[in-house]
Amino acid sequence: MYAFEVSFLAFALIFSGALAGMAIRRRLPPDHLAPEARDSVRLAIGLVVTMTSLVLGMLVSSAKTFYDGEKNQVAQLASQIVLLSDLLKAYGPETKPVRVEARQFVEEGVNRVWPKERSQMFQLRPEGTAGAYFYAQVQKLTPKDDMQRTVKAELLSAAVKLRENNWLLYLQSEQTSVPMSLLAVVISWLVAIFVSFGLFAPRNATVIVTLIGCATAASLAIFIILSMYSPFHGALKISPVSADTALSQMTEEQ
Repeated sequence: MYAFEVSFLAFALIFSGALAGMAIRRRLPPDHLAPEARDSVRLAIGLVVTMTSLVLGMLVSSAKTFYDGEKNQVAQLASQIVLLSDLLKAYGPETKPVRVEARQFVEEGVNRVWPKERSQMFQLRPEGTAGAYFYAQVQKLTPKDDMQRTVKAELLSAAVKLRENNWLLYLQSEQTSVPMSLLAVVISWLVAIFVSFGLFAPRNATVIVTLIGCATAASLAIFIILSMYSPFHGALKISPVSADTALSQMTEEQ
């Protein structure tokens, strides 16, 4: 639970900033807490608040774009699997052994990405020989008429495209991640903001509860960002419904 651990650490740091501000307040001379000093601090922190909101919004937007892209990629892969199955069926009864093997490949792929056992880790990397073997089996088909020649050409094209999109899904997930240095800067800004809150806030239960709620909200934003960058495990895991639908469609056509 990488996202949970980082967001919990962020919450601890942010709320500790508020407590540190309250502790510092007790040691400051009265003139450091005068209205003029308070207004100056508020203006400076207002700038930090603006920058933090902009960067957090950018991170959420970037994470949402990546998450939606992966989700659409899964749906596209499922539709290509259905198309491949339909083309195999349209070619004729000669492709029945290939359809059986193709279904086994797809089922193994779905189980790798969405393992049934909680203890198992997901694996997006495609199998090294499955795609090449399926392509070779299609190549061995001997068309008897123009219709089968056309279907065979479409099958080869669909198999290559499916393989390409499968690798694209894996490589995108490997290369895209949260810029941890940027996330660290945002957390440090949030700590500074909460230090200013604690510096001028009265020390009572209402203020403490409010600060806890605000720190929780900020850490939840970080949790959502990290979860969307991990779309195949965690709280915001992409549903396997489209892949299961494609698999059931292949089963019905056998």
